[in-house]
Amino acid sequence: MALSKDLLAILACPKCVREPGCTGDLEYHEEKQQLICRHCKLIYSIKDDIPVMLVEEATFLEE
Repeated sequence: MALSKDLLAILACPKCVREPGCTGDLEYHEEKQQLICRHCKLIYSIKDDIPVMLVEEATFLEE
């Protein structure tokens, strides 16, 4: 199931949202069930339709 647009609108990267010049914007990848922050290069997983927004549980984005 896809995340609701309302939820996606309020989610932000907890690591960098307070940094100057960063909005904490996340990219939603429905097929992989991931939220990606390009600013700090972290991937947050979505388990059972619940985003796991813990920096300690995020994985690094390899580009």
